[in-house]
Amino acid sequence: MGGRHGGGGGRLGRLFAHGDLHLLVLFMIAEKPRHGYEVIKSIEARVNGAYSPSPGTIYPALTLLEEQGYIKVEASEGSRKLFAITDEGTAYLAANRAQVEQMLLRMDEVRVRRGDAPPPLVRAMENLKLALRLRLERGPLSAADAQAIAEALDQAARAVERS
Repeated sequence: MGGRHGGGGGRLGRLFAHGDLHLLVLFMIAEKPRHGYEVIKSIEARVNGAYSPSPGTIYPALTLLEEQGYIKVEASEGSRKLFAITDEGTAYLAANRAQVEQMLLRMDEVRVRRGDAPPPLVRAMENLKLALRLRLERGPLSAADAQAIAEALDQAARAVERS
């Protein structure tokens, strides 16, 4: 899935089936013309911060959609391109409406499960999970490393309890 702050694993399950992300990007642009960064933030907001696609996922999807004739650059400010849907894109989205609706339902379920936690808090929680996962994937922890990480987590837990 390529997200920075989550993705398809863990309790969220697989948020997007293969090929869904380009439909979601197209759907977001159909709602209103957007820059790539706005697409990322819109997706993140729609799932209350549970997933944030990386630029390395979104920008190639935008390029593909443009090459397919489904979106076009409406305006450009330096390197920032404002993308708008084309008639072909609207037709393609309509032809895949059932798939889009299923994807949006999954996203709504994730948002509801995430509750009303403020997006910065959700982002920070996801960053912590990612940092731990990446550290554990690098190899075994020494006893000292494990103790240092545990102390940092315990300190953070105490700070959260006091807030």
